[in-house]
Amino acid sequence: MTRAPVAPPVAVVGTPGDRRVTLFAAALRRRGLPEPHVVAWRDVLGGDDVENAWAPRLPGLPEGALVRVESPGEDAAADALLRGPGDPTRVGGGATWHTRFVRALEAVRDAVDRTPGARLAGDVGEIAVMFDKRLCHARLAAAGVPVPPALPGPITGYPGLRAAMRAAGWARVFVKPAHGSSASGVVALQARGPRIKATTSVERGPAGTLHNSLRVRSYEREADVAAIVGALAPDGLHVERWFPKASVGGRVFDLRVVVIGGRPTHAVARTSHAPMTNLHLGGRRGDLAAVRAALGEPAWARAMDVCSRAAACFPGSPAVGVDLMVGAGRWEPAVAEVNAFGDLLPGLTGLPGGGAEGLDTYEAQVELLLGSVPTAGRR
Repeated sequence: MTRAPVAPPVAVVGTPGDRRVTLFAAALRRRGLPEPHVVAWRDVLGGDDVENAWAPRLPGLPEGALVRVESPGEDAAADALLRGPGDPTRVGGGATWHTRFVRALEAVRDAVDRTPGARLAGDVGEIAVMFDKRLCHARLAAAGVPVPPALPGPITGYPGLRAAMRAAGWARVFVKPAHGSSASGVVALQARGPRIKATTSVERGPAGTLHNSLRVRSYEREADVAAIVGALAPDGLHVERWFPKASVGGRVFDLRVVVIGGRPTHAVARTSHAPMTNLHLGGRRGDLAAVRAALGEPAWARAMDVCSRAAACFPGSPAVGVDLMVGAGRWEPAVAEVNAFGDLLPGLTGLPGGGAEGLDTYEAQVELLLGSVPTAGRR
C-alpha cells in the first residue's frame, strides 16, 4: 500500500488572530493538518540595534517548516513599528514602511535559511516588488501585460504633477502612493482648464493632516488638491492615466482575481458609483455571472489569460490577487495592481473549471501545498 506523503509543519509569519491567519489555520484543520506555528509580526519588527537604530529580530522557526508570510496589516503595533508612532489612520509614511518591511522580509528569509529543512512558501523579494507600485508596474509592462500608461517620475509635488499631465496630454489620472494599499491616499484627479476635481478617501484634518476615512469624498478647490498631493509626494508617487472602466447595472466594476499555482481560481466583481471599487469604501460585490455574461466568453477568457500572465511575472509566489480592470466599450483588460496578500475573500469558492471548485482561497492554497490542486505551466 502506498503511503500518502507527510505534510511538513507549517509556520506563518503574521498577526495572531488576524482573519488571514485564522482562515488559513482553519483550512489546515479541515485537511486534518496541525495548527500552524505563528510568529507575530510585532515580535519580528520589535528589534533594534545601536548602529542601525532599527533592525528586525530573527524569528525562531520549527525545523523542516514550510514558512508562509502573511500581511502585517490590521495590527496597530506592527504599523507603528513599520511607519513610526502615530495615528494608525494617518496617510503617509509609506517609504519608511516599505524600507522596514523589506528588511523584515529579508530577516525572515535569513531565519529560514538557517533553520534545518525549512523553506519559504513564497519569494519574499517578489512581495517587496508587489508593494512598490512603480516596480510592479514596470515589471508587468516589460512582460507585455496590459497596464495603464504611467507618467515618468519622479513626481515631486502638485506643480510637477500638473506639468507632467500637460506634457502627456492627460486630463484625468490616478495618483497612487508608491507603497500604499487598500486605496490609502489614492486620488482620482480630473483637471480641465481651471476646473479640478479630486476623488479620494483622504480626509484633511484641521491642521492639514491627512487621514484615511471610510467615505469617498471630492475636493474641487485647487488649494486642497495641491495640499494633498504635496503631502503624499515625499513618500513617492505612481501616476497612471485614468482607465475608463466598464459598467454593469449602472455601476462601474473591476475584478479581484486570485491566481493560485498560475491558474485563476477565484474571482469577485467589485462595483461602485465612485472611481474606487474597494469594498471597505462602499463598493459592493457584484453579480459575477452577470459580468461574465456581459463580457461574453471570448472577452472573459482574455481577461483570465491576462491575470495568469500577470501572476507569471511573480513565479515564486504561489498565490497573488490581481486587480483587473475591463475597459468600457471594447472590453479590453488592464491590470491595476498585483497584490501579495490579495486572497482575503471569505466564503468564496473556486471558479468552474479553475481547479479549485468547492474550495475557498485558503483551502485551495493548502491543496496546492499538498499537490492536489493542478498548476499551470509558467511562461
